[in-house]
Amino acid sequence: MILRELLIFVAAFAAFASAVAAYLAVFHGASSLKEIFSTAGAAVIGLYAGRYLQHRLNHG
Repeated sequence: MILRELLIFVAAFAAFASAVAAYLAVFHGASSLKEIFSTAGAAVIGLYAGRYLQHRLNHG
């Protein structure tokens, strides 16, 4: 169970980080690691908040 959550966390962080990096590279021409990691981190926190809320709503 913990391994599954860790895999979800790593995959989500990698996906958000690559999407943010691509966006910044295309539309702004440059990107810093700080911007990429902070935005990806915020997205993963939002993802887990949504998963928690969904779980709580489904179980009453």
